[in-house]
Amino acid sequence: MATKLRRALIFVLFVLGGALCAYAQLRPEVTVKPKKALVAKVTPKPAEKPAAKPVPPQKAAEPEPAQIIIETSPNAEVYLDDQFVGRASPQGRLVVVNPAPGERRLRVALAGKQDYETKVTVVAGQETRIEATLEDLAPTAGAVKENPKDGLKYVWIPPGTFQMGCSPGDSECKDDEKPAHRVTITKGFWLGQTEVTVGAYRRFAAAAGRGMPEAPDFNRGWDNEQMPIVEVSWEDAQAFCRWAGGRLPTEAEWEYAARAGNTEARYGPLDEVAWYNKNSGRRTHEVGQKRPNAWGLYDMLGNVWEWVSDWYDENHYAGSPERDPQGPAGGRFRDLRGGPWDGSPRVVRVSFRYRNYPNLWDYGYGFGLRCVREVIP
Repeated sequence: MATKLRRALIFVLFVLGGALCAYAQLRPEVTVKPKKALVAKVTPKPAEKPAAKPVPPQKAAEPEPAQIIIETSPNAEVYLDDQFVGRASPQGRLVVVNPAPGERRLRVALAGKQDYETKVTVVAGQETRIEATLEDLAPTAGAVKENPKDGLKYVWIPPGTFQMGCSPGDSECKDDEKPAHRVTITKGFWLGQTEVTVGAYRRFAAAAGRGMPEAPDFNRGWDNEQMPIVEVSWEDAQAFCRWAGGRLPTEAEWEYAARAGNTEARYGPLDEVAWYNKNSGRRTHEVGQKRPNAWGLYDMLGNVWEWVSDWYDENHYAGSPERDPQGPAGGRFRDLRGGPWDGSPRVVRVSFRYRNYPNLWDYGYGFGLRCVREVIP
């Protein structure tokens, strides 16, 4: 049994060996190429940049310093919040450099002038321009200046409020003096201290190429140049005042100045303050001989009638404006005030109103004037 088994195994091995030889003969020759060695591809790392130094934060550009440029009067002193910061140049200019930001109070001062004050908002880098016009100090009531044009003295009349028309307790008032009403004069003015004199009017007539009015019997040939001019029309009076650098006063300005704060019918005892029919000798007198009123004005009552600028309207007071009334817009007559040398006591009162045609120069008494100027150099 063992021998048979051994023979069978040998036979199987023989058959397998033959089969393997046959297969080897039938297969084409294969050349096995050696594989290339795999080489790892290494990408070199870029060289590392050195770490950048930290850049310090840039400072914001500093703004230009603020400036306040002041144009004003030469040599004026300039203050910020009451601290002196400089004086204007002879050309009237000052530049304040780098004032502290915020709202500041600016004041500009100069002797003889009213201070200029304003608030200024200062912003860094900005320029602010200020035109600081300094006005003349308002004179005190009654201050006197000479008008270089006509050679006469003028008195400063301050602004104020008064009761115009019939005075309290005055039983002689006419209807056109009523109703009494409140009036405010908002601007001061210069008013002739006296009525215009013959001498002043003569200078005007010569300069303007005009003849003199006809002289009255009590001043023949106009010999006395200190007497008030008379026999002039409203038109003549206007022409004189324009030549003198001014104008006629309004009716309200005239009465305000005549009262000078007094509320009575006259600013003093009649014989002390006025030439009228009881004491004049039926003639005019040199200006400035009677007692003046509280503001230093002479002959506001008596001596001659004085033209004012307003048209006359007997009912005007009922609707007259309170502030700076200029009178009616038109009419036939112009107003006169003050009363003449030949007037009765009734007409020589501060509220009495008279009228005449503007082109007439004489109505028995002769008409005169005094002027207003806003400014006197």
